[in-house]
Amino acid sequence: MIEVKNLSKRYGENIALSHVSFSVGENTVVGFLGPNGAGKSTTMNIITGYISASEGSVSIGGHNTLDEPNEAKKLTGYMPEVPPLYVDMTVREYLDFVYNLKKVTLPREKHIREICALVRINEVYDRLIANLSKGYRQRVGLAQALVGNPPVLILDEPTVGLDPKQIIEVRNLIKNLGKNHTVILSSHILPEVQAVADRIIIVNRGRLVADGTPYELEHGNEKDGEQKLVVRMEGEPKEVERTLRTIRGVLGVRNFGLKEPGVCEYEIDGRANEEIRRPLFGIAAKRNWAILAEESSALSLEDVFLRLTGSTYLSDNAGRDFGKGGSKK
Repeated sequence: MIEVKNLSKRYGENIALSHVSFSVGENTVVGFLGPNGAGKSTTMNIITGYISASEGSVSIGGHNTLDEPNEAKKLTGYMPEVPPLYVDMTVREYLDFVYNLKKVTLPREKHIREICALVRINEVYDRLIANLSKGYRQRVGLAQALVGNPPVLILDEPTVGLDPKQIIEVRNLIKNLGKNHTVILSSHILPEVQAVADRIIIVNRGRLVADGTPYELEHGNEKDGEQKLVVRMEGEPKEVERTLRTIRGVLGVRNFGLKEPGVCEYEIDGRANEEIRRPLFGIAAKRNWAILAEESSALSLEDVFLRLTGSTYLSDNAGRDFGKGGSKK
């Protein structure tokens, strides 16, 4: 459905994108990730035809966005991070305006009402957009992207300004839209992307650095010769950390802090071809350190993101609950 080939964008001597290529099939949700300034918005703006590329091409449904811009745009619904709303209009007037602008041929009243019910803005249908909360404005922005029922949806930070309940609602909506639409979703909330995306693309400094399913990205470290083990163990924390680092094959140890009286949780990075569990249990038994829980853990999406971009990511979900898998979120 979407074909991006050798995409580059330069602003004078500054390179925003450098030879980015990927394709997205029908009925799938793709998470598009990267730190600030990585080239996410530039890529999305080029795909939607808002700006032109310095090199490369984009095709949507077989229509080149440069040669057939109108045909390509008919297939695309776009929600930028700050939705282009006319605040002096009511929600009804605005969606009616978008309907006319897109030259939609579906039954007007029925189509718009279905969209409003889908994004849950029926209760503000006749209110001025200027008087809506940021959360409702985001939902109106999502509604305008859905007008015309385009097969491709480009959503840039669609949950900004929403409360936790609304985020869950929009997340479920995006998952359902992915059954009949091609969705490219950009977000800084990594667990949110992980929850809805069938596939994740990561860009950094204008280059594509990763492309795969969440499982492939999280378990890619195993191919690179690493493993991860999480244990809850009794013992004086500094002595435990120091001792764990002496085990053959251990590359690093992180202490996630006290989880219950006298018990800390540790994440142990080790070489994939080294057995570290048996030496660990032997040391614990010898020193009378009870191991109360243990699990193997793949890299979290946050770990993958940090490794590939070298950036600092502050999750909205501080702390870690043992038993949910993955690393500290």
